[in-house]
Amino acid sequence: MAVDVSTQQYSAEAEFVDLDIIDSYAEWQRREGVPVITGYYIEDLKTLDLAPWPRKGGRGAFVNLEGTGGVNDMHVVEIAPRGQSEPEHHLYEEMVYVLTGHGSTSVWYDDKRKQTFEWGPGSLFAIPVNAWYQHFNGSGVEPARYASVTNAPTILRLFHDEGFVFNNSYAFTSRFAGEEGYFSGEGRMYRRKAIKVWKTNFVADVHGMELPDRPDRGGGGRNVHIALAENSMGAHISQFQPGMYKKGHRHGPGAHVIILDGMGYSLLWQEGNEANRMKCDWRPGAVVVPPDQWFHQHFNTGPGHARYLALRFSGSRWKQPYTVARGEGSGVSLKLGGWQIEYEDEDPAIHELFEAETAKNGARCLMKGLIPGCKGEIGVMEGGGDD
Repeated sequence: MAVDVSTQQYSAEAEFVDLDIIDSYAEWQRREGVPVITGYYIEDLKTLDLAPWPRKGGRGAFVNLEGTGGVNDMHVVEIAPRGQSEPEHHLYEEMVYVLTGHGSTSVWYDDKRKQTFEWGPGSLFAIPVNAWYQHFNGSGVEPARYASVTNAPTILRLFHDEGFVFNNSYAFTSRFAGEEGYFSGEGRMYRRKAIKVWKTNFVADVHGMELPDRPDRGGGGRNVHIALAENSMGAHISQFQPGMYKKGHRHGPGAHVIILDGMGYSLLWQEGNEANRMKCDWRPGAVVVPPDQWFHQHFNTGPGHARYLALRFSGSRWKQPYTVARGEGSGVSLKLGGWQIEYEDEDPAIHELFEAETAKNGARCLMKGLIPGCKGEIGVMEGGGDD
């Protein structure tokens, strides 16, 4: 039956009722009842205070750092000795990095085709979307702790229906069909413009993974992007040399930079607010999330190579609304329309701070010849790196 739109009107004198804005993710998070950690960075995920988390069958906390822009989050979970997590499945993606401990994980859509694999400190894997999974601590003495990055905020706010997100029976068999060897660690290297992409479903140890070089990001380091479980989210590992630092740049939100090895710091700042750069000191276990379109830069002030793992909202294969370190802009100068500040264009105060920090730590600045006015030494460049 047709509706006469001319009769649809409201009275200017009608009493209006305020319409509340509902944050479905925040409401779910509140009901989970565990701590919510905020800020710009965390000094050590391995010592973060946790509380009982019944859904996980262990202890845990949410990490919602400023740089996520609300698109993704981090869950830090600890499983007791000889313990196991509660079986669960959900429509949001989840990438898991093992901080401490040894154990195993079972993943399945069909209980008769369960795939189980073992992990230890430094292991990285993704749970195929909506697959059932359960973690097991293999030690009878030590707890096992992991940090996972998820796109739960985006999914819960999109559907605002927890039953749909957590009780949906659909099996994404194009991503995972229970096939043998899915988590064997085998993979294949691909190239997309300047970046190398390792397509796999399991990395045994991100600390020791061999990395190709990439010369355009500076720092004399190496880098590989990792595509896990056909995820829309993605990851990459970067390493850079002692006495050096990477070129500053900016990108979209949601890149959780977890420090794996080395010591140093990162600078974060908004364009036009260079006088108030934020300095985040780090060592293994720290995590930094640069805010959306903030410039940031990573500095190695220790005696050895610095290496980090970045777990991102957008991946290297499936296009997302936010582009994070996809390669097209991360190694391209601002002068050419990219996201990167070249060494010759950076604020001299940045290098002055680096020279002071390396001296304070008994290290050497090896940026002479790369930075105008550098008072350090000439370093031998090993390669490049990506952030």
